[in-house]
Amino acid sequence: MKLATWNVNSVRAREARLCAWLARHQPDVLCLQELKGSADVFPHAAVAALGYSAVLAAQRTYNGVAILSRTPAAAVALGLDDGVDDPQARLVAATVAGVRILSVYVPNGGEVGSDKWAYKLDWLARLSRYLERHARADEPLVVCGDFNIAPEDRDVAVPERWRGSVLCHDDARARLRSLCAWGLVDLLRRVRAEAGIYSWWDYRNLALARDDGLRIDLVLGTEGIRCRDAAVDRDERKGEKPSDHAPVVVELEVS
Repeated sequence: MKLATWNVNSVRAREARLCAWLARHQPDVLCLQELKGSADVFPHAAVAALGYSAVLAAQRTYNGVAILSRTPAAAVALGLDDGVDDPQARLVAATVAGVRILSVYVPNGGEVGSDKWAYKLDWLARLSRYLERHARADEPLVVCGDFNIAPEDRDVAVPERWRGSVLCHDDARARLRSLCAWGLVDLLRRVRAEAGIYSWWDYRNLALARDDGLRIDLVLGTEGIRCRDAAVDRDERKGEKPSDHAPVVVELEVS
Protein backbone atom coordinates (compact mmCIF):
# COMPACT_ATOMS: atom_id res chain seq x y z
CA MET A 1 0.00 0.00 0.00
CA LYS A 2 1.31 3.42 -0.97
CA LEU A 3 -0.01 5.84 1.66
CA ALA A 4 0.54 9.56 2.00
CA THR A 5 -0.45 12.24 4.47
CA TRP A 6 -0.61 15.96 3.71
CA ASN A 7 -1.80 19.06 5.49
CA VAL A 8 -3.11 20.97 2.48
CA ASN A 9 -3.89 24.17 4.41
CA SER A 10 -7.23 24.75 2.60
CA VAL A 11 -8.46 22.28 0.02
CA ARG A 12 -10.22 25.06 -1.90
CA ALA A 13 -7.01 27.03 -2.24
CA ARG A 14 -5.02 23.93 -3.12
CA GLU A 15 -7.52 21.93 -5.23
CA ALA A 16 -5.49 22.16 -8.44
CA ARG A 17 -2.31 21.16 -6.63
CA LEU A 18 -4.10 18.30 -4.90
CA CYS A 19 -5.45 16.86 -8.13
CA ALA A 20 -2.13 17.26 -9.93
CA TRP A 21 -0.33 15.54 -7.06
CA LEU A 22 -2.78 12.63 -7.07
CA ALA A 23 -2.37 12.21 -10.81
CA ARG A 24 1.44 12.21 -10.55
CA HIS A 25 1.89 9.99 -7.51
CA GLN A 26 -1.25 7.82 -7.55
CA PRO A 27 -1.18 6.71 -3.90
CA ASP A 28 -3.55 4.02 -2.76
CA VAL A 29 -4.52 6.23 0.19
CA LEU A 30 -4.07 9.94 0.82
CA CYS A 31 -4.92 11.40 4.22
CA LEU A 32 -5.54 15.14 4.30
CA GLN A 33 -5.65 17.66 7.12
CA GLU A 34 -6.71 21.28 7.53
CA LEU A 35 -9.36 21.17 4.80
CA LYS A 36 -10.75 24.52 6.00
CA GLY A 37 -14.16 24.03 4.44
CA SER A 38 -17.49 22.29 4.87
CA ALA A 39 -18.26 19.02 3.11
CA ASP A 40 -20.15 20.73 0.29
CA VAL A 41 -17.04 22.56 -0.94
CA PHE A 42 -14.81 19.48 -1.01
CA PRO A 43 -13.89 18.56 -4.64
CA HIS A 44 -15.55 15.13 -4.64
CA ALA A 45 -16.10 15.11 -8.40
CA ALA A 46 -12.52 16.09 -9.19
CA VAL A 47 -10.98 13.39 -7.02
CA ALA A 48 -13.53 10.84 -8.24
CA ALA A 49 -12.43 11.55 -11.81
CA LEU A 50 -8.94 10.50 -10.71
CA GLY A 51 -10.25 7.24 -9.24
CA TYR A 52 -10.63 8.20 -5.58
CA SER A 53 -13.49 8.22 -3.14
CA ALA A 54 -13.32 10.48 -0.10
CA VAL A 55 -14.61 10.34 3.46
CA LEU A 56 -14.20 13.38 5.64
CA ALA A 57 -14.89 15.16 8.86
CA ALA A 58 -15.35 18.71 7.67
CA GLN A 59 -15.86 22.06 9.34
CA ARG A 60 -16.50 25.45 7.86
CA THR A 61 -13.37 27.66 7.77
CA TYR A 62 -11.27 25.65 10.22
CA ASN A 63 -9.72 22.21 10.71
CA GLY A 64 -11.14 19.28 8.73
CA VAL A 65 -9.64 15.89 7.83
CA ALA A 66 -10.19 13.38 5.02
CA ILE A 67 -9.20 9.97 3.73
CA LEU A 68 -9.01 9.51 -0.06
CA SER A 69 -8.70 5.95 -1.33
CA ARG A 70 -8.84 3.93 -4.52
CA THR A 71 -10.57 1.10 -2.66
CA PRO A 72 -13.83 2.30 -1.09
CA ALA A 73 -13.51 2.95 2.63
CA ALA A 74 -15.51 0.91 5.13
CA ALA A 75 -16.53 1.40 8.77
CA VAL A 76 -16.14 5.18 8.61
CA ALA A 77 -16.12 6.97 11.97
CA LEU A 78 -15.75 10.64 12.87
CA GLY A 79 -14.35 12.22 16.00
CA LEU A 80 -13.02 10.82 19.25
CA ASP A 81 -16.34 9.27 20.33
CA ASP A 82 -15.86 10.05 24.01
CA GLY A 83 -18.90 12.13 24.83
CA VAL A 84 -16.94 15.37 25.01
CA ASP A 85 -18.70 18.37 23.47
CA ASP A 86 -16.00 19.22 20.94
CA PRO A 87 -17.06 20.77 17.61
CA GLN A 88 -13.58 20.69 16.07
CA ALA A 89 -13.24 18.28 13.12
CA ARG A 90 -9.89 16.62 13.79
CA LEU A 91 -10.27 12.87 13.25
CA VAL A 92 -11.72 10.58 10.60
CA ALA A 93 -11.21 6.81 10.66
CA ALA A 94 -11.90 4.18 8.00
CA THR A 95 -10.83 0.72 6.96
CA VAL A 96 -9.15 0.45 3.54
CA ALA A 97 -7.96 -2.89 2.14
CA GLY A 98 -7.94 -4.41 5.60
CA VAL A 99 -6.01 -1.58 7.29
CA ARG A 100 -7.63 0.70 9.84
CA ILE A 101 -6.55 4.24 9.02
CA LEU A 102 -6.91 7.39 11.11
CA SER A 103 -6.31 10.83 9.62
CA VAL A 104 -5.70 13.23 12.50
CA TYR A 105 -5.07 16.93 12.87
CA VAL A 106 -3.63 17.49 16.34
CA PRO A 107 -4.21 21.00 17.74
CA ASN A 108 -1.33 23.42 17.34
CA GLY A 109 -1.50 24.64 20.93
CA GLY A 110 -1.14 28.37 20.40
CA GLU A 111 1.19 29.36 23.23
CA VAL A 112 2.42 27.24 26.12
CA GLY A 113 0.20 27.87 29.13
CA SER A 114 -2.80 29.03 27.09
CA ASP A 115 -6.23 27.41 26.85
CA LYS A 116 -5.24 26.17 23.38
CA TRP A 117 -2.18 24.50 24.88
CA ALA A 118 -4.31 22.73 27.48
CA TYR A 119 -6.68 21.62 24.71
CA LYS A 120 -3.76 20.19 22.72
CA LEU A 121 -2.49 18.10 25.62
CA ASP A 122 -6.00 16.96 26.49
CA TRP A 123 -6.76 16.08 22.86
CA LEU A 124 -3.67 13.87 22.69
CA ALA A 125 -4.73 12.10 25.89
CA ARG A 126 -8.20 11.60 24.41
CA LEU A 127 -6.63 10.12 21.27
CA SER A 128 -4.75 7.61 23.42
CA ARG A 129 -7.99 6.62 25.13
CA TYR A 130 -9.68 6.36 21.73
CA LEU A 131 -7.14 3.75 20.65
CA GLU A 132 -7.65 1.83 23.88
CA ARG A 133 -11.39 1.66 23.21
CA HIS A 134 -11.51 1.24 19.43
CA ALA A 135 -8.32 -0.48 18.26
CA ARG A 136 -5.94 -3.33 18.94
CA ALA A 137 -2.16 -3.14 18.72
CA ASP A 138 -2.00 -6.62 17.15
CA GLU A 139 -4.10 -5.57 14.16
CA PRO A 140 -3.07 -3.43 11.13
CA LEU A 141 -3.55 0.22 12.05
CA VAL A 142 -2.09 3.48 10.76
CA VAL A 143 -2.48 6.81 12.57
CA CYS A 144 -1.19 9.63 10.40
CA GLY A 145 -1.48 13.33 9.94
CA ASP A 146 -0.30 16.68 11.21
CA PHE A 147 0.69 16.04 14.83
CA ASN A 148 2.05 19.55 15.43
CA ILE A 149 4.88 17.87 17.37
CA ALA A 150 8.46 17.30 16.29
CA PRO A 151 9.23 14.01 18.07
CA GLU A 152 12.97 14.64 18.62
CA ASP A 153 15.60 17.32 18.11
CA ARG A 154 16.81 15.53 14.95
CA ASP A 155 13.40 16.45 13.47
CA VAL A 156 14.14 20.18 13.86
CA ALA A 157 16.61 22.23 11.84
CA VAL A 158 17.38 24.60 14.73
CA PRO A 159 16.37 22.84 17.96
CA GLU A 160 17.57 25.66 20.21
CA ARG A 161 15.13 28.11 18.66
CA TRP A 162 12.11 25.81 19.06
CA ARG A 163 12.90 24.24 22.44
CA GLY A 164 10.02 24.84 24.83
CA SER A 165 7.63 25.86 22.05
CA VAL A 166 4.29 24.17 21.44
CA LEU A 167 5.86 22.09 18.64
CA CYS A 168 8.81 20.80 20.68
CA HIS A 169 7.75 21.12 24.30
CA ASP A 170 8.66 18.22 26.60
CA ASP A 171 5.02 17.78 27.65
CA ALA A 172 3.82 17.47 24.06
CA ARG A 173 6.59 15.03 23.22
CA ALA A 174 5.71 13.02 26.32
CA ARG A 175 2.08 12.79 25.19
CA LEU A 176 3.26 11.56 21.78
CA ARG A 177 5.48 8.93 23.41
CA SER A 178 2.55 7.84 25.55
CA LEU A 179 0.42 7.47 22.44
CA CYS A 180 3.10 5.36 20.78
CA ALA A 181 3.54 3.23 23.91
CA TRP A 182 0.07 1.81 23.21
CA GLY A 183 1.66 0.00 20.27
CA LEU A 184 2.62 2.43 17.52
CA VAL A 185 5.94 3.09 15.81
CA ASP A 186 7.12 6.01 13.69
CA LEU A 187 7.22 4.27 10.32
CA LEU A 188 9.53 6.75 8.59
CA ARG A 189 12.10 6.16 11.32
CA ARG A 190 12.00 2.44 10.61
CA VAL A 191 13.77 3.08 7.30
CA ARG A 192 15.41 6.53 7.68
CA ALA A 193 17.34 7.46 10.80
CA GLU A 194 19.09 10.60 9.59
CA ALA A 195 18.43 14.14 10.77
CA GLY A 196 17.34 16.80 8.34
CA ILE A 197 14.01 15.31 7.23
CA TYR A 198 11.31 17.96 7.52
CA SER A 199 7.66 18.25 6.46
CA TRP A 200 6.83 21.85 7.44
CA TRP A 201 8.55 25.14 6.69
CA ASP A 202 7.25 28.51 7.80
CA TYR A 203 6.12 30.82 5.02
CA ARG A 204 8.26 33.57 6.55
CA ASN A 205 11.98 34.31 6.56
CA LEU A 206 12.85 32.15 3.52
CA ALA A 207 12.49 29.07 5.70
CA LEU A 208 12.22 26.67 2.77
CA ALA A 209 15.21 28.14 0.93
CA ARG A 210 17.28 27.80 4.12
CA ASP A 211 15.74 24.35 4.82
CA ASP A 212 14.72 25.68 8.22
CA GLY A 213 11.99 23.14 8.87
CA LEU A 214 10.46 20.67 11.28
CA ARG A 215 9.10 17.15 10.85
CA ILE A 216 5.64 17.39 12.40
CA ASP A 217 3.65 15.26 9.91
CA LEU A 218 3.91 11.63 10.97
CA VAL A 219 2.81 8.16 9.93
CA LEU A 220 2.51 5.86 12.92
CA GLY A 221 1.68 2.18 12.59
CA THR A 222 1.27 -1.00 14.60
CA GLU A 223 3.88 -3.75 14.45
CA GLY A 224 1.94 -5.56 11.73
CA ILE A 225 2.60 -2.64 9.38
CA ARG A 226 6.01 -2.83 7.72
CA CYS A 227 7.54 0.17 5.95
CA ARG A 228 9.60 -0.48 2.82
CA ASP A 229 10.31 3.16 2.00
CA ALA A 230 9.44 6.65 3.22
CA ALA A 231 10.06 10.16 1.94
CA VAL A 232 8.84 13.75 2.11
CA ASP A 233 7.86 15.30 -1.22
CA ARG A 234 9.70 18.57 -0.58
CA ASP A 235 9.10 19.76 -4.15
CA GLU A 236 5.38 20.13 -3.38
CA ARG A 237 6.28 22.86 -0.88
CA LYS A 238 7.70 24.90 -3.78
CA GLY A 239 5.99 26.87 -6.53
CA GLU A 240 3.02 29.22 -6.48
CA LYS A 241 0.80 29.26 -3.39
CA PRO A 242 1.89 25.98 -1.81
CA SER A 243 0.75 24.64 1.53
CA ASP A 244 3.31 25.21 4.25
CA HIS A 245 3.43 21.41 4.65
CA ALA A 246 4.75 18.82 2.20
CA PRO A 247 3.28 15.34 1.70
CA VAL A 248 4.85 12.42 3.55
CA VAL A 249 4.73 9.23 1.46
CA VAL A 250 5.31 5.68 2.73
CA GLU A 251 5.31 2.28 1.03
CA LEU A 252 3.73 -0.26 3.36
CA GLU A 253 3.36 -4.00 3.65
CA VAL A 254 0.81 -5.59 5.94
CA SER A 255 1.66 -8.87 7.64
